[in-house]
Amino acid sequence: MSATAVEGAQSPVMRTPRGFGVRTATHFKGVVGATLVAAVLVLALVAPWVSSNPEASDLALRLRPPVWTGKGVPGRVLGTDQLGRDLWSRIAYGGRVSLLVSVCTVLLAGSVGIALGLVAGYYGGAWDRVIGGLVDIQMAFPFLLLAVAIVSAMGPGIRNVILVLALYGWVVYCRLVRGQMLALREKEFVLAARAIGCRDGRILWHHLLPSVIPAVLVISTFQVGQMIIAESALSFLGLGVQPPTPTWGGIVNEGRAYVSSAWWVTTFPGFMLMLTVIGVGFVGDWLREVFDPRLRD
Repeated sequence: MSATAVEGAQSPVMRTPRGFGVRTATHFKGVVGATLVAAVLVLALVAPWVSSNPEASDLALRLRPPVWTGKGVPGRVLGTDQLGRDLWSRIAYGGRVSLLVSVCTVLLAGSVGIALGLVAGYYGGAWDRVIGGLVDIQMAFPFLLLAVAIVSAMGPGIRNVILVLALYGWVVYCRLVRGQMLALREKEFVLAARAIGCRDGRILWHHLLPSVIPAVLVISTFQVGQMIIAESALSFLGLGVQPPTPTWGGIVNEGRAYVSSAWWVTTFPGFMLMLTVIGVGFVGDWLREVFDPRLRD
């Protein structure tokens, strides 16, 4: 039996699901979610061209309402905040930071978690016990306490926020991949690869890793939404990205003292946060139905 034949025995796992295009076009939540996510991505990418400097302040224009209320300032579509900064510009640029942090966090946490999950599930024994112990410790450690400890030791900033969230999120990938490995390591294509002398590295990289990609892709989509919320929560608590760099959570935090007199300062960034998380969740639901045969019609 050749290596090509062994790879062929595993290939159905990675085939595009039958009716992929049809289910994409007819899945209402998937279309809505993809549209929302695409809109937020486009806004983040074109922010320098459709908005002004988000840090430019003008105290003479502080807490002005949206322009359509009749009391706003021309050019300040969504109004201004407590320092007279354009709220539209801050939301557009804040989306760039929130998306950057969430995507980088998912990539870092996913890489670490997948690697450890592959090792723990494939080799078992001492590897599984050690990595399982790390998972138990991580899950028992309160996230907020971890965030405070790291930020206190290393200082706030985008890099440290990504590190905190990655330390929080890698466990999900590790447990998922480990469970998949326990079921896959005794499959026929793995036994055949061992029989022809394939090394463990080749089996893990060329045979087992592709088999878990669909499940990892689905969980990563949901993780992006969760990390956006987590980043916003840290920024809201003052533990995340520091002013004057705008983030959605930071804008909400800065405007919470003016909720009764300037509702727009917290409402619009909160609304963008809600729409983005809903859109990512809808896309995750669609991917789960695409890759999970038990959910297909």
